[in-house]
Formats: sequence, C-alpha cells, structure tokens
Amino acid sequence: MRIDRLTINLTQQELSVHGDGGRLSRFPISSARNGAGEQMDSECTPRGAHAIAAKIGDGCAVNTVFVARRPTGETYTAELAAAMPGRDWILTRILWLRGLEPGRNQGGACDTQARYIYIHGTPDSTPLGRPGSRGCIRMRNADIVELFNEVEVGTPVDIVA
Repeated sequence: MRIDRLTINLTQQELSVHGDGGRLSRFPISSARNGAGEQMDSECTPRGAHAIAAKIGDGCAVNTVFVARRPTGETYTAELAAAMPGRDWILTRILWLRGLEPGRNQGGACDTQARYIYIHGTPDSTPLGRPGSRGCIRMRNADIVELFNEVEVGTPVDIVA
C-alpha cells in the first residue's frame, strides 16, 4: 500500500488514508472538544495543510504511556486510569504534525508543531466519533499502529472542518 496523503475530517470525526488513486481506508477519530482553531493554548484542533514531522514509539508495546513524547515506563490499565483521573492519555504511537501554512498553522502563536499536536493512540474505552481531545487527534491503538507502520515522515495531512 502506498499512502499519498491523510485527510482528517473534523465534522465526520474520521481519518481517511489516500493512495494508489483512491481512498484506501478510514478510521474513527476524536478531535478537540473545543472545536477547530489554530491559536496556542486554545486546546483546539488546527485546520489546513500539515505533514507528519516525526514518528515516535516504533517498537513500543500497545498501551505504552507517553509524556513529552517519551515512554514513561508505564502501561495503560484501568487501574492506572483510576489512580490518575483527568490525565490526558497519549498511548502506543505518536505522529507529530507540523503546519505548512505560514500565519495559519505555522509560525508564531498558531504553530501546530510548537502546540504539540499529534495523531496518537488513546485508551480503547475512549469514545471516538465525537470531539473530546485537548487538540490532538485520538485513534484506537490498533488503528494508530496500522497507520504508523504505513506512513512516512513528510506524508501530507489535510485537516478540514
């Protein structure tokens, strides 16, 4: 499978994988509970043209917990979640996004990469198909592993409302 680009549709709460002349697959996602927006500290999902800047977590076990893009040594469990309510769980794999549109999602107070916007795994109990994140794109762990294994750094990612 050759992936040409990803499209994240915030209205449909769906990530589509495109390549070989058409859509190859679709995955449910959860974007920002605060809606779409590009400003620093808004906890909104940025729109526009992006690319994958980095792939983080190759070889890590499913449910590996990440903080600041580093594995913490923890593995997500219901017991860990109960002990840390309200924690924003970044699990399994991270695809770090960078904006490609100066003044919209690149540079200054709207810079996607500086805002640490990722496509990442989430607990399997997290509802998808509706907004709920703090700006990132959440995916099922099995889905993010599949996507991670197929995309390359530099793959275009369009985020549309």
